[in-house]
Amino acid sequence: MSQEGIVRSGGELFADRGPDGLITRGFLRGAGRSSAAVGAAPVIGIANTWSELNPCNGGLRELAEQVKRGVIAAGGLPLEFPTISLAEAFVRPSSMYLRNLLAMDTEEMIVGSPIDGVVLLGGCDKTIPAQLMGALSAGKPALALAAGPRPLSRWRGEEMAVEQLWPLIDERRAGRLSDDDWSALEACLSCGVGTCNVMGTATTMAVVAEVLGMALPGTALLPASSAARAAAAEETGRAIVERARAGLVPADVVTESALHNAFRAICAVGGSTNAVLHLTAMAGRLGLSLPAERLQNLSDTTPLVADVKPSGTRFLHDFQSDGAVPALMGALAGLADLDQLSGADRPWRDDVVARPDTARCLRSPDDPAGPASSLTMLRGSLAPSGALLKRSAASKHLLAHRGPAVVFDGVEDLHRRIDDPTLGIGESSVLVLRGVGPVGGPGMPEVGHLPIPTALLNRGVTDMVRVSDARMSGTATGTVVLHVAPESAVGGPLGVVRDGDLIELDVAANRIDLLVDARELHSRTTTFTAKAAARGYERLYLAHVGQADTGCDFDFLRGVPQ
Repeated sequence: MSQEGIVRSGGELFADRGPDGLITRGFLRGAGRSSAAVGAAPVIGIANTWSELNPCNGGLRELAEQVKRGVIAAGGLPLEFPTISLAEAFVRPSSMYLRNLLAMDTEEMIVGSPIDGVVLLGGCDKTIPAQLMGALSAGKPALALAAGPRPLSRWRGEEMAVEQLWPLIDERRAGRLSDDDWSALEACLSCGVGTCNVMGTATTMAVVAEVLGMALPGTALLPASSAARAAAAEETGRAIVERARAGLVPADVVTESALHNAFRAICAVGGSTNAVLHLTAMAGRLGLSLPAERLQNLSDTTPLVADVKPSGTRFLHDFQSDGAVPALMGALAGLADLDQLSGADRPWRDDVVARPDTARCLRSPDDPAGPASSLTMLRGSLAPSGALLKRSAASKHLLAHRGPAVVFDGVEDLHRRIDDPTLGIGESSVLVLRGVGPVGGPGMPEVGHLPIPTALLNRGVTDMVRVSDARMSGTATGTVVLHVAPESAVGGPLGVVRDGDLIELDVAANRIDLLVDARELHSRTTTFTAKAAARGYERLYLAHVGQADTGCDFDFLRGVPQ
Protein backbone atom coordinates (compact mmCIF):
# COMPACT_ATOMS: atom_id res chain seq x y z
CA MET A 1 0.00 0.00 0.00
CA SER A 2 1.26 3.46 -0.86
CA GLN A 3 -0.03 5.35 2.22
CA GLU A 4 0.38 8.45 0.04
CA GLY A 5 -1.40 11.43 1.50
CA ILE A 6 -3.12 9.31 4.11
CA VAL A 7 -2.83 9.73 7.86
CA ARG A 8 -2.41 6.03 8.58
CA SER A 9 -4.11 6.09 11.95
CA GLY A 10 -7.32 7.90 11.05
CA GLY A 11 -10.63 6.64 9.70
CA GLU A 12 -10.24 8.88 6.66
CA LEU A 13 -8.38 5.98 5.05
CA PHE A 14 -11.74 4.43 4.19
CA ALA A 15 -12.81 7.60 2.36
CA ASP A 16 -9.67 7.74 0.21
CA ARG A 17 -10.48 7.51 -3.49
CA GLY A 18 -7.04 6.17 -4.37
CA PRO A 19 -5.63 2.63 -4.17
CA ASP A 20 -5.28 2.55 -0.38
CA GLY A 21 -8.95 3.34 0.17
CA LEU A 22 -9.95 0.92 -2.56
CA ILE A 23 -8.07 -1.91 -0.87
CA THR A 24 -9.36 -1.29 2.63
CA ARG A 25 -12.97 -0.90 1.49
CA GLY A 26 -12.63 -3.90 -0.77
CA PHE A 27 -11.42 -6.12 2.03
CA LEU A 28 -14.33 -5.06 4.24
CA ARG A 29 -16.82 -5.66 1.43
CA GLY A 30 -15.31 -9.11 1.05
CA ALA A 31 -16.39 -9.71 4.65
CA GLY A 32 -20.00 -8.99 3.67
CA ARG A 33 -20.37 -5.25 4.24
CA SER A 34 -22.16 -3.05 1.73
CA SER A 35 -20.75 -0.09 -0.13
CA ALA A 36 -22.79 2.26 2.06
CA ALA A 37 -21.53 0.62 5.26
CA VAL A 38 -17.83 0.91 4.40
CA GLY A 39 -18.31 4.57 3.55
CA ALA A 40 -19.82 5.50 6.90
CA ALA A 41 -17.99 7.83 9.28
CA PRO A 42 -16.64 8.16 11.86
CA VAL A 43 -14.93 4.80 12.07
CA ILE A 44 -15.20 3.39 15.59
CA GLY A 45 -12.96 0.63 16.88
CA ILE A 46 -14.25 -1.74 19.55
CA ALA A 47 -11.36 -3.06 21.65
CA ASN A 48 -12.63 -6.33 23.07
CA THR A 49 -10.98 -8.29 25.89
CA TRP A 50 -13.36 -11.25 25.62
CA SER A 51 -11.58 -14.52 26.29
CA GLU A 52 -12.41 -18.03 27.42
CA LEU A 53 -9.46 -17.60 29.77
CA ASN A 54 -11.32 -14.71 31.38
CA PRO A 55 -14.83 -15.73 32.52
CA CYS A 56 -15.39 -12.30 34.07
CA ASN A 57 -15.32 -10.88 30.54
CA GLY A 58 -17.40 -13.71 29.10
CA GLY A 59 -20.33 -11.46 28.17
CA LEU A 60 -18.33 -9.00 26.10
CA ARG A 61 -18.92 -10.63 22.72
CA GLU A 62 -22.64 -9.98 23.09
CA LEU A 63 -22.04 -6.44 24.36
CA ALA A 64 -19.83 -5.74 21.34
CA GLU A 65 -22.76 -6.49 19.07
CA GLN A 66 -24.91 -4.03 21.01
CA VAL A 67 -22.21 -1.37 20.74
CA LYS A 68 -22.11 -1.92 16.97
CA ARG A 69 -25.85 -1.35 16.76
CA GLY A 70 -25.44 1.99 18.47
CA VAL A 71 -22.54 3.05 16.25
CA ILE A 72 -24.47 2.15 13.09
CA ALA A 73 -27.61 3.93 14.32
CA ALA A 74 -25.53 7.08 14.82
CA GLY A 75 -24.09 6.84 11.31
CA GLY A 76 -20.67 5.39 12.13
CA LEU A 77 -18.76 2.31 11.02
CA PRO A 78 -17.96 -0.11 13.88
CA LEU A 79 -14.93 -2.41 13.60
CA GLU A 80 -14.23 -4.82 16.45
CA PHE A 81 -10.69 -5.95 17.25
CA PRO A 82 -9.23 -8.15 19.99
CA THR A 83 -6.48 -7.46 22.48
CA ILE A 84 -4.97 -9.69 25.13
CA SER A 85 -7.19 -10.32 28.13
CA LEU A 86 -6.16 -10.60 31.78
CA ALA A 87 -8.03 -12.62 34.38
CA GLU A 88 -6.75 -12.28 37.93
CA ALA A 89 -7.45 -15.90 38.81
CA PHE A 90 -5.99 -17.34 35.61
CA VAL A 91 -2.74 -15.45 35.01
CA ARG A 92 0.56 -16.28 36.72
CA PRO A 93 2.56 -14.82 38.35
CA SER A 94 0.07 -11.98 38.38
CA SER A 95 -2.24 -10.12 36.04
CA MET A 96 -0.49 -6.95 37.22
CA TYR A 97 2.67 -8.26 35.56
CA LEU A 98 0.88 -8.05 32.20
CA ARG A 99 -1.19 -4.90 32.79
CA ASN A 100 1.34 -2.69 31.03
CA LEU A 101 1.50 -5.13 28.11
CA LEU A 102 -2.27 -4.88 27.66
CA ALA A 103 -1.97 -1.10 27.89
CA MET A 104 0.67 -1.16 25.14
CA ASP A 105 -1.42 -3.55 23.04
CA THR A 106 -4.42 -1.26 23.37
CA GLU A 107 -2.45 1.92 22.64
CA GLU A 108 -0.73 0.54 19.56
CA MET A 109 -3.95 -0.86 18.11
CA ILE A 110 -5.73 2.45 18.62
CA VAL A 111 -2.87 4.50 17.18
CA GLY A 112 -2.04 2.19 14.28
CA SER A 113 -5.58 1.35 13.16
CA PRO A 114 -7.67 3.50 10.80
CA ILE A 115 -10.23 4.48 13.43
CA ASP A 116 -11.50 7.82 14.69
CA GLY A 117 -12.58 6.68 18.14
CA VAL A 118 -12.77 3.57 20.28
CA VAL A 119 -15.01 1.77 22.75
CA LEU A 120 -13.07 -0.17 25.38
CA LEU A 121 -14.76 -3.38 26.51
CA GLY A 122 -13.19 -4.64 29.73
CA GLY A 123 -14.09 -6.12 33.05
CA CYS A 124 -11.73 -8.17 35.19
CA ASP A 125 -9.42 -6.23 37.43
CA LYS A 126 -6.58 -5.11 35.13
CA THR A 127 -8.45 -4.86 31.82
CA ILE A 128 -10.23 -1.55 32.34
CA PRO A 129 -7.22 0.28 33.86
CA ALA A 130 -4.91 -1.06 31.15
CA GLN A 131 -7.34 -0.01 28.45
CA LEU A 132 -7.73 3.45 29.93
CA MET A 133 -3.94 3.84 30.21
CA GLY A 134 -3.57 2.87 26.56
CA ALA A 135 -6.37 5.17 25.45
CA LEU A 136 -4.95 8.12 27.40
CA SER A 137 -1.63 7.69 25.60
CA ALA A 138 -3.20 7.04 22.19
CA GLY A 139 -5.12 10.30 22.29
CA LYS A 140 -8.20 9.37 20.25
CA PRO A 141 -11.78 9.80 21.51
CA ALA A 142 -12.68 6.87 23.74
CA LEU A 143 -15.37 5.49 26.03
CA ALA A 144 -15.25 2.40 28.21
CA LEU A 145 -17.97 -0.09 29.01
CA ALA A 146 -17.44 -2.59 31.83
CA ALA A 147 -18.59 -6.20 31.74
CA GLY A 148 -20.69 -5.67 34.86
CA PRO A 149 -21.03 -7.77 38.02
CA ARG A 150 -22.18 -11.39 37.90
CA PRO A 151 -25.17 -12.69 39.86
CA LEU A 152 -24.91 -13.45 43.55
CA SER A 153 -24.17 -17.00 44.62
CA ARG A 154 -25.94 -18.90 47.40
CA TRP A 155 -24.12 -20.79 50.12
CA ARG A 156 -25.99 -22.83 52.69
CA GLY A 157 -29.22 -21.12 51.77
CA GLU A 158 -27.91 -17.56 52.03
CA GLU A 159 -26.85 -15.03 49.41
CA MET A 160 -23.09 -15.03 49.01
CA ALA A 161 -20.70 -12.59 47.38
CA VAL A 162 -17.12 -13.46 46.55
CA GLU A 163 -15.60 -11.68 49.56
CA GLN A 164 -17.06 -14.44 51.74
CA LEU A 165 -14.66 -16.88 50.08
CA TRP A 166 -11.64 -15.82 52.15
CA PRO A 167 -12.95 -16.84 55.58
CA LEU A 168 -14.19 -20.09 54.06
CA ILE A 169 -10.68 -20.80 52.82
CA ASP A 170 -9.48 -20.26 56.38
CA GLU A 171 -12.16 -22.67 57.58
CA ARG A 172 -10.82 -25.25 55.15
CA ARG A 173 -7.25 -24.71 56.37
CA ALA A 174 -8.43 -25.17 59.94
CA GLY A 175 -10.12 -28.45 59.03
CA ARG A 176 -13.65 -27.19 59.63
CA LEU A 177 -14.85 -27.44 56.02
CA SER A 178 -15.34 -30.99 54.73
CA ASP A 179 -14.47 -32.34 51.29
CA ASP A 180 -18.17 -32.35 50.40
CA ASP A 181 -18.55 -28.74 51.51
CA TRP A 182 -15.43 -27.78 49.55
CA SER A 183 -16.90 -29.34 46.38
CA ALA A 184 -20.23 -27.66 46.98
CA LEU A 185 -18.47 -24.31 47.37
CA GLU A 186 -16.74 -24.79 44.03
CA ALA A 187 -20.06 -25.48 42.34
CA CYS A 188 -21.78 -22.36 43.67
CA LEU A 189 -18.89 -19.87 43.77
CA SER A 190 -19.71 -18.28 40.41
CA CYS A 191 -23.24 -18.20 39.03
CA GLY A 192 -22.70 -16.58 35.67
CA VAL A 193 -20.43 -14.36 33.62
CA GLY A 194 -19.35 -10.99 34.93
CA THR A 195 -16.97 -9.51 37.44
CA CYS A 196 -16.84 -10.01 41.20
CA ASN A 197 -20.14 -8.97 42.76
CA VAL A 198 -18.69 -6.71 45.47
CA MET A 199 -16.75 -3.45 45.39
CA GLY A 200 -13.56 -5.26 44.43
CA THR A 201 -11.04 -4.00 41.91
CA ALA A 202 -13.15 -4.65 38.82
CA THR A 203 -16.20 -2.75 40.05
CA THR A 204 -14.07 -0.03 41.65
CA MET A 205 -12.37 0.57 38.29
CA ALA A 206 -15.74 0.64 36.53
CA VAL A 207 -16.78 3.34 39.00
CA VAL A 208 -13.49 5.18 38.38
CA ALA A 209 -14.01 5.09 34.60
CA GLU A 210 -17.49 6.54 35.04
CA VAL A 211 -16.41 9.29 37.43
CA LEU A 212 -13.53 10.23 35.12
CA GLY A 213 -15.97 10.82 32.26
CA MET A 214 -14.70 7.79 30.36
CA ALA A 215 -17.94 5.80 30.63
CA LEU A 216 -21.57 6.80 30.36
CA PRO A 217 -23.26 7.86 33.61
CA GLY A 218 -25.09 5.05 35.34
CA THR A 219 -23.37 2.16 33.58
CA ALA A 220 -20.82 0.90 36.14
CA LEU A 221 -23.07 -1.29 38.30
CA LEU A 222 -25.57 -2.66 35.80
CA PRO A 223 -25.65 -6.49 36.04
CA ALA A 224 -23.55 -8.29 33.46
CA SER A 225 -26.30 -10.19 31.65
CA SER A 226 -29.09 -7.65 32.06
CA ALA A 227 -31.14 -5.96 29.38
CA ALA A 228 -30.10 -2.66 30.97
CA ARG A 229 -26.41 -3.33 30.27
CA ALA A 230 -27.21 -4.34 26.69
CA ALA A 231 -29.09 -1.07 26.23
CA ALA A 232 -26.16 0.81 27.80
CA ALA A 233 -23.85 -0.83 25.28
CA GLU A 234 -25.98 0.44 22.40
CA GLU A 235 -26.06 3.92 23.92
CA THR A 236 -22.28 3.80 24.36
CA GLY A 237 -22.01 3.11 20.61
CA ARG A 238 -24.10 6.18 19.87
CA ALA A 239 -22.17 8.32 22.35
CA ILE A 240 -18.71 7.46 21.01
CA VAL A 241 -19.79 8.55 17.54
CA GLU A 242 -20.73 11.96 18.94
CA ARG A 243 -17.53 12.16 21.00
CA ALA A 244 -15.49 11.34 17.89
CA ARG A 245 -17.31 13.95 15.82
CA ALA A 246 -16.63 16.51 18.54
CA GLY A 247 -12.95 15.52 18.66
CA LEU A 248 -13.06 15.16 22.44
CA VAL A 249 -9.97 13.17 23.41
CA PRO A 250 -9.24 11.57 26.81
CA ALA A 251 -6.87 14.35 27.89
CA ASP A 252 -9.77 16.79 27.52
CA VAL A 253 -11.78 14.75 30.00
CA VAL A 254 -9.30 13.20 32.45
CA THR A 255 -8.00 16.33 34.13
CA GLU A 256 -6.25 16.64 37.48
CA SER A 257 -9.55 17.62 39.06
CA ALA A 258 -11.30 14.61 37.48
CA LEU A 259 -8.60 12.36 38.95
CA HIS A 260 -9.25 13.87 42.36
CA ASN A 261 -12.97 13.19 41.90
CA ALA A 262 -12.17 9.57 41.05
CA PHE A 263 -10.03 9.13 44.15
CA ARG A 264 -12.79 10.60 46.32
CA ALA A 265 -15.17 8.09 44.76
CA ILE A 266 -12.80 5.23 45.62
CA CYS A 267 -12.75 6.40 49.23
CA ALA A 268 -16.49 6.98 49.36
CA VAL A 269 -17.31 3.41 48.29
CA GLY A 270 -14.54 1.69 50.28
CA GLY A 271 -12.97 0.71 46.99
CA SER A 272 -10.05 -1.53 46.17
CA THR A 273 -6.49 -0.61 47.13
CA ASN A 274 -5.47 -1.70 43.64
CA ALA A 275 -7.37 1.27 42.23
CA VAL A 276 -4.81 3.64 43.75
CA LEU A 277 -2.04 2.02 41.68
CA HIS A 278 -4.11 2.24 38.52
CA LEU A 279 -5.25 5.81 39.07
CA THR A 280 -1.64 6.84 39.72
CA ALA A 281 -0.54 5.15 36.50
CA MET A 282 -3.30 6.87 34.54
CA ALA A 283 -2.26 10.24 35.91
CA GLY A 284 1.32 9.50 34.90
CA ARG A 285 0.26 8.88 31.30
CA LEU A 286 -0.87 12.51 31.16
CA GLY A 287 2.21 13.87 32.92
CA LEU A 288 0.20 14.47 36.08
CA SER A 289 1.01 13.31 39.60
CA LEU A 290 -1.03 12.28 42.61
CA PRO A 291 1.23 12.99 45.60
CA ALA A 292 0.54 10.91 48.70
CA GLU A 293 -0.05 14.05 50.75
CA ARG A 294 -2.74 15.21 48.35
CA LEU A 295 -4.41 11.80 48.29
CA GLN A 296 -4.39 11.67 52.08
CA ASN A 297 -6.08 15.05 52.26
CA LEU A 298 -8.76 13.87 49.83
CA SER A 299 -9.25 10.67 51.84
CA ASP A 300 -9.41 12.56 55.14
CA THR A 301 -12.21 14.76 53.84
CA THR A 302 -14.27 12.06 52.10
CA PRO A 303 -16.66 10.02 54.26
CA LEU A 304 -17.55 6.42 53.45
CA VAL A 305 -21.05 6.91 52.09
CA ALA A 306 -21.66 3.57 50.37
CA ASP A 307 -22.45 0.73 52.77
CA VAL A 308 -21.37 -1.87 50.23
CA LYS A 309 -19.32 -5.04 50.59
CA PRO A 310 -16.51 -5.72 51.35
CA SER A 311 -16.14 -2.59 53.52
CA GLY A 312 -19.85 -2.49 54.29
CA THR A 313 -22.84 -4.81 54.56
CA ARG A 314 -24.90 -4.31 51.39
CA PHE A 315 -24.67 -5.81 47.92
CA LEU A 316 -24.01 -4.04 44.61
CA HIS A 317 -27.65 -4.31 43.53
CA ASP A 318 -28.57 -2.25 46.62
CA PHE A 319 -26.14 0.44 45.49
CA GLN A 320 -27.59 0.28 41.98
CA SER A 321 -31.12 0.67 43.35
CA ASP A 322 -30.01 3.75 45.27
CA GLY A 323 -28.92 5.51 42.09
CA ALA A 324 -25.39 4.10 41.59
CA VAL A 325 -22.60 6.47 40.54
CA PRO A 326 -24.82 9.43 39.53
CA ALA A 327 -26.31 9.37 43.05
CA LEU A 328 -22.84 8.93 44.55
CA MET A 329 -21.69 12.06 42.71
CA GLY A 330 -24.76 13.82 44.03
CA ALA A 331 -23.87 12.76 47.57
CA LEU A 332 -20.35 14.12 47.03
CA ALA A 333 -21.56 17.37 45.48
CA GLY A 334 -20.12 19.43 48.31
CA LEU A 335 -16.70 17.82 47.85
CA ALA A 336 -16.30 16.87 44.19
CA ASP A 337 -15.76 19.21 41.25
CA LEU A 338 -18.97 18.75 39.28
CA ASP A 339 -17.79 21.04 36.50
CA GLN A 340 -15.74 18.11 35.21
CA LEU A 341 -17.21 16.27 32.23
CA SER A 342 -19.22 13.10 32.52
CA GLY A 343 -19.20 10.45 29.81
CA ALA A 344 -22.20 12.23 28.32
CA ASP A 345 -19.85 15.15 27.46
CA ARG A 346 -21.49 17.64 29.77
CA PRO A 347 -20.68 18.79 33.30
CA TRP A 348 -21.23 16.12 35.93
CA ARG A 349 -23.67 18.42 37.75
CA ASP A 350 -26.09 17.83 34.85
CA ASP A 351 -25.98 14.06 35.39
CA VAL A 352 -26.18 13.69 39.16
CA VAL A 353 -29.35 12.23 40.63
CA ALA A 354 -30.76 12.55 44.11
CA ARG A 355 -30.35 9.74 46.58
CA PRO A 356 -33.83 8.24 47.06
CA ASP A 357 -35.56 8.50 50.41
CA THR A 358 -35.69 4.70 50.47
CA ALA A 359 -31.92 4.35 50.03
CA ARG A 360 -30.47 1.42 51.96
CA CYS A 361 -26.87 1.40 50.75
CA LEU A 362 -25.99 4.96 49.79
CA ARG A 363 -25.86 7.28 52.77
CA SER A 364 -25.46 11.03 53.01
CA PRO A 365 -22.18 12.68 54.08
CA ASP A 366 -23.99 13.91 57.19
CA ASP A 367 -24.93 10.35 58.16
CA PRO A 368 -22.21 8.23 56.52
CA ALA A 369 -21.75 4.49 56.54
CA GLY A 370 -18.30 5.03 58.00
CA PRO A 371 -15.80 7.75 58.83
CA ALA A 372 -13.49 9.50 56.43
CA SER A 373 -10.00 8.19 55.66
CA SER A 374 -11.10 4.82 54.28
CA LEU A 375 -7.70 4.69 52.57
CA THR A 376 -4.57 5.66 54.48
CA MET A 377 -1.27 6.59 52.81
CA LEU A 378 1.51 5.49 55.14
CA ARG A 379 5.13 6.57 55.31
CA GLY A 380 7.94 5.88 57.73
CA SER A 381 11.25 4.12 58.10
CA LEU A 382 9.79 0.89 56.73
CA ALA A 383 8.20 2.59 53.70
CA PRO A 384 10.16 5.73 52.75
CA SER A 385 8.26 6.06 49.45
CA GLY A 386 4.93 5.03 50.89
CA ALA A 387 2.58 2.19 51.64
CA LEU A 388 -1.20 1.79 51.73
CA LEU A 389 -3.79 0.52 54.20
CA LYS A 390 -7.50 0.08 53.57
CA ARG A 391 -8.69 1.46 56.87
CA SER A 392 -12.34 0.74 56.17
CA ALA A 393 -11.52 -2.98 55.99
CA ALA A 394 -9.11 -3.06 58.97
CA SER A 395 -9.70 -3.96 62.62
CA LYS A 396 -9.98 -0.91 64.85
CA HIS A 397 -7.96 -2.44 67.66
CA LEU A 398 -4.99 -2.92 65.30
CA LEU A 399 -4.84 0.61 63.89
CA ALA A 400 -2.29 1.49 66.56
CA HIS A 401 -0.08 -1.55 67.04
CA ARG A 402 3.49 -2.49 67.89
CA GLY A 403 4.70 -6.06 67.56
CA PRO A 404 7.62 -8.34 66.66
CA ALA A 405 8.14 -9.23 63.02
CA VAL A 406 7.91 -12.75 61.63
CA VAL A 407 9.49 -12.61 58.19
CA PHE A 408 8.76 -14.69 55.10
CA ASP A 409 10.88 -14.53 51.95
CA GLY A 410 8.44 -15.09 49.13
CA VAL A 411 5.24 -17.05 48.71
CA GLU A 412 6.78 -20.52 48.87
CA ASP A 413 8.47 -19.73 52.17
CA LEU A 414 5.17 -18.36 53.49
CA HIS A 415 3.16 -21.45 52.62
CA ARG A 416 5.89 -23.76 53.89
CA ARG A 417 6.24 -22.16 57.33
CA ILE A 418 3.10 -20.20 58.21
CA ASP A 419 1.74 -23.05 60.37
CA ASP A 420 5.12 -24.03 61.86
CA PRO A 421 4.57 -23.97 65.66
CA THR A 422 8.29 -23.32 66.28
CA LEU A 423 7.98 -19.81 64.80
CA GLY A 424 6.26 -18.63 67.94
CA ILE A 425 3.72 -16.47 66.12
CA GLY A 426 1.39 -14.76 68.57
CA GLU A 427 -1.58 -12.41 68.22
CA SER A 428 0.71 -9.40 68.53
CA SER A 429 3.16 -10.58 65.87
CA VAL A 430 3.47 -8.62 62.64
CA LEU A 431 3.58 -10.95 59.63
CA VAL A 432 6.01 -9.66 56.99
CA LEU A 433 6.12 -10.94 53.41
CA ARG A 434 8.79 -9.60 51.08
CA GLY A 435 10.17 -10.28 47.63
CA VAL A 436 6.71 -9.95 46.08
CA GLY A 437 6.71 -6.38 44.78
CA PRO A 438 6.73 -5.12 41.19
CA VAL A 439 10.23 -6.51 40.53
CA GLY A 440 10.40 -9.24 43.14
CA GLY A 441 7.08 -10.89 42.29
CA PRO A 442 7.45 -10.14 39.51
CA GLY A 443 4.30 -8.15 39.05
CA MET A 444 3.07 -7.63 42.62
CA PRO A 445 0.88 -10.73 43.00
CA GLU A 446 -2.19 -10.53 45.25
CA VAL A 447 -0.55 -12.29 48.18
CA GLY A 448 -0.46 -9.45 50.71
CA HIS A 449 -3.47 -10.89 52.54
CA LEU A 450 -1.29 -13.36 54.45
CA PRO A 451 -3.15 -16.27 56.03
CA ILE A 452 -3.61 -16.35 59.78
CA PRO A 453 -1.70 -19.31 61.27
CA THR A 454 -4.02 -22.25 61.90
CA ALA A 455 -3.22 -22.37 65.61
CA LEU A 456 -4.41 -18.77 65.99
CA LEU A 457 -7.48 -19.39 63.82
CA ASN A 458 -8.44 -22.16 66.18
CA ARG A 459 -8.18 -19.70 69.06
CA GLY A 460 -10.57 -17.30 67.34
CA VAL A 461 -8.00 -14.86 65.90
CA THR A 462 -9.29 -13.53 62.58
CA ASP A 463 -6.98 -10.57 61.94
CA MET A 464 -3.36 -9.56 62.47
CA VAL A 465 -1.15 -6.76 61.18
CA ARG A 466 0.38 -7.91 57.92
CA VAL A 467 2.96 -6.00 55.89
CA SER A 468 4.24 -6.65 52.38
CA ASP A 469 5.40 -5.12 49.11
CA ALA A 470 2.61 -7.06 47.36
CA ARG A 471 -1.03 -6.28 46.60
CA MET A 472 -4.21 -7.91 47.86
CA SER A 473 -7.55 -8.65 46.26
CA GLY A 474 -10.02 -5.82 46.32
CA THR A 475 -12.48 -8.31 47.79
CA ALA A 476 -10.29 -9.02 50.84
CA THR A 477 -10.34 -7.38 54.26
CA GLY A 478 -8.02 -7.10 57.24
CA THR A 479 -5.31 -4.90 58.74
CA VAL A 480 -3.00 -5.32 55.79
CA VAL A 481 -0.25 -2.84 54.89
CA LEU A 482 0.40 -3.08 51.15
CA HIS A 483 2.52 -1.63 48.34
CA VAL A 484 5.52 -0.94 50.59
CA ALA A 485 7.96 1.14 48.55
CA PRO A 486 10.73 0.87 47.71
CA GLU A 487 10.21 -2.89 47.61
CA SER A 488 12.75 -5.29 49.06
CA ALA A 489 13.94 -6.44 45.63
CA VAL A 490 15.34 -2.99 44.83
CA GLY A 491 16.91 -2.36 48.22
CA GLY A 492 13.96 -1.12 50.28
CA PRO A 493 14.09 -1.39 54.09
CA LEU A 494 11.69 -4.34 54.01
CA GLY A 495 14.62 -6.39 52.76
CA VAL A 496 16.59 -6.04 56.01
CA VAL A 497 13.83 -6.76 58.51
CA ARG A 498 14.66 -9.68 60.80
CA ASP A 499 12.50 -11.89 62.95
CA GLY A 500 11.84 -10.18 66.25
CA ASP A 501 12.34 -6.62 65.00
CA LEU A 502 9.63 -4.35 66.35
CA ILE A 503 7.32 -2.82 63.76
CA GLU A 504 4.96 -0.01 64.70
CA LEU A 505 1.79 0.83 62.82
CA ASP A 506 0.19 4.18 63.71
CA VAL A 507 -2.64 4.84 61.30
CA ALA A 508 -3.66 8.08 62.97
CA ALA A 509 -0.17 9.45 62.29
CA ASN A 510 0.03 7.81 58.82
CA ARG A 511 3.16 5.92 59.90
CA ILE A 512 4.69 2.47 59.48
CA ASP A 513 8.10 2.24 61.15
CA LEU A 514 10.80 -0.32 61.78
CA LEU A 515 11.97 0.30 65.34
CA VAL A 516 15.61 -0.65 64.86
CA ASP A 517 18.60 1.60 65.46
CA ALA A 518 19.76 3.30 62.26
CA ARG A 519 23.35 2.12 62.72
CA GLU A 520 22.17 -1.46 63.13
CA LEU A 521 20.09 -1.19 59.97
CA HIS A 522 23.03 0.25 58.06
CA SER A 523 25.12 -2.78 59.00
CA ARG A 524 22.58 -5.20 57.58
CA THR A 525 22.53 -6.39 54.01
CA THR A 526 19.64 -7.88 52.10
CA THR A 527 19.95 -11.43 50.86
CA PHE A 528 17.21 -11.12 48.27
CA THR A 529 18.25 -11.76 44.67
CA ALA A 530 15.80 -10.79 41.96
CA LYS A 531 15.13 -13.30 39.21
CA ALA A 532 17.35 -12.83 36.18
CA ALA A 533 15.45 -11.54 33.17
CA ALA A 534 15.98 -14.08 30.43
CA ARG A 535 14.25 -12.68 27.39
CA GLY A 536 11.25 -11.00 25.81
CA TYR A 537 8.65 -9.14 27.81
CA GLU A 538 10.18 -10.17 31.13
CA ARG A 539 13.40 -8.40 30.23
CA LEU A 540 11.50 -5.29 29.18
CA TYR A 541 9.37 -5.41 32.32
CA LEU A 542 12.19 -5.76 34.84
CA ALA A 543 14.25 -3.05 33.16
CA HIS A 544 11.50 -0.42 33.11
CA VAL A 545 8.76 -1.07 35.69
CA GLY A 546 8.30 1.59 38.33
CA GLN A 547 7.52 1.22 42.00
CA ALA A 548 4.10 1.39 43.60
CA ASP A 549 4.29 5.13 44.23
CA THR A 550 4.40 5.69 40.44
CA GLY A 551 1.65 3.20 39.67
CA CYS A 552 4.06 0.48 38.47
CA ASP A 553 3.95 1.80 34.93
CA PHE A 554 6.91 1.60 32.55
CA ASP A 555 9.14 4.64 32.71
CA PHE A 556 9.08 5.14 28.94
CA LEU A 557 5.25 5.27 28.84
CA ARG A 558 4.78 8.08 31.32
CA GLY A 559 3.85 11.48 29.95
CA VAL A 560 5.83 14.68 30.23
CA PRO A 561 5.06 16.40 33.57
CA GLN A 562 2.71 19.33 33.19
